[in-house]
Amino acid sequence: MFKGTISRALFTNTYPGSLNRLVVSRFASTVPPSSSSTTSATSLHNELTALEKQDELNRKQVELAKEKVQMKKVKPTSPGLRWWRKPIYPYLWKGKPYKPLTVTRVAKSGRNNTGRIVVRHQGGGVQRRIRIVDYERKTPGPQTVVRIEYDPNRTSHIALLKHNETGEHSYIIACEGLRPGDQVESFLAGIPKRFIEEMGGKIDPALLSVKISGKGNGPAKYCRAAGAYGRIVSKLPEENRAIVQLQSGEQRYVHLEACATLGVASNSAHHNESLGKAGRNRHKGIRPTVRGVAMNTCDHPLGGGRGKSKSNKPSMSPWGVLAKGGFKTRKGKHENKNKFKDRPRGAANK
Repeated sequence: MFKGTISRALFTNTYPGSLNRLVVSRFASTVPPSSSSTTSATSLHNELTALEKQDELNRKQVELAKEKVQMKKVKPTSPGLRWWRKPIYPYLWKGKPYKPLTVTRVAKSGRNNTGRIVVRHQGGGVQRRIRIVDYERKTPGPQTVVRIEYDPNRTSHIALLKHNETGEHSYIIACEGLRPGDQVESFLAGIPKRFIEEMGGKIDPALLSVKISGKGNGPAKYCRAAGAYGRIVSKLPEENRAIVQLQSGEQRYVHLEACATLGVASNSAHHNESLGKAGRNRHKGIRPTVRGVAMNTCDHPLGGGRGKSKSNKPSMSPWGVLAKGGFKTRKGKHENKNKFKDRPRGAANK
């Protein structure tokens, strides 16, 4: 069951008419099955030309939407404020989160049970609470968006929902265009006919989707960051799988009964944000990253010496592992069985 929340902005730009209720779609019931039962990987590559052009158009539309977002600037009374940039979202909630849906975050500072540092560049930061986000969306019935909140533990925004019948609250990752007062409803068995008629009688299989789960009836695994989305490329009924293309160009297999939300994740202008100074990274719990050549000899193989030269030594980690050549981190090209097509690399990615 491929479920998804269709954002208001996506409907306005894609389909004629208006839809004031966010609906959920089922991939298996909305996308027409393939005429050929034996779809090979070679034929799928030939069918992707038109979809890749549409994906390029979608990417340009997302870039135009990002340019419309205003960035907050202040008078540069200090060097830290001179380069500080932050997107302006006037609809964000300015108060505290809904406390029953939060838990205390225990800071580890990158240390294990013996107190030794096992993960570098972690520690400190502002104390914060973890928001419990519903990634499965199995609760039926209409729900109202109470507010859109900022979450310090992720890049995208979250939406607080209230069930119209039970009054139960829940958090979800907000899609682009979702605003307080909107109605959200999940249909696990497929979209009702009244909503399909408002969409022109069908659902485009190449709609942008976020919060995609890898397995049937499982929680969302992909496309949860700010501005992230995936595109449905094709489905293979005989294999009970579908192919989804991620933003990097990589295509992956997902279960045909997997769930997803239609739309683009909120806060798409996150990449334009500039912290302005190192102290804001410390507020996030990120400690400085020191270069090896700037350390002493006892701290790094490239440390010590006169001047800033590393001599004739190759680049390596503090434990002597070579960084360039000789040490491979990937086992093979097809080490991931869920990968259908690798992402573009090198000159092809430019």
